[in-house]
Amino acid sequence: MSEFLIVLLVLVGIVLIVAMWFIGTMNGLKQLEVKVNEAESGIDVALEKRFDMLTKLVATTKGYAKHESETLENVTKWRAGLPKSMTMEDKQKFMGQMDAIQTGINVQIEAYPDLKADKLFLDLQHSIRDVEEHLQAARRMYNSNVSTINSRIVTFPTSVVAGMVNVMKKEFFEADVNKRTDVEITF
Repeated sequence: MSEFLIVLLVLVGIVLIVAMWFIGTMNGLKQLEVKVNEAESGIDVALEKRFDMLTKLVATTKGYAKHESETLENVTKWRAGLPKSMTMEDKQKFMGQMDAIQTGINVQIEAYPDLKADKLFLDLQHSIRDVEEHLQAARRMYNSNVSTINSRIVTFPTSVVAGMVNVMKKEFFEADVNKRTDVEITF
């Protein structure tokens, strides 16, 4: 009978070890999902901040020069802000549209060189640069978290647990195809 008890204790110990490993792995994956969601929220915050700054830039530019009705129409179209139900793909499209608006504004800035000397305008330009850096940092954080969870999901034996608890690979936040080319700067 003591042999049976030893075998039973060994089996119970093995089952407990496997169960604890499974629970620990599952919790680790769920924590990584939370980090990905948090990083996505950081992108949302950065996009909202960018939108606000671009809106202010348009208002300031409009105050100094009446111009470019198309740019102002595009900004007006997005005045409602960032829709809450956007997917990552929608956020990338939204960012591309905001990039186009900003490009239109920059073209107008070149057409009105006296605007560059205005202190308020310069302050706004610095703020926009800060917002762009914040957005870049948010994207890097998101992609880093996505990379971490995706590499865990595809690695055996964690992949087994991920499949059992429906943790799926996440999409990376990728740059618009037009943004991958080198930018020509002329003075």
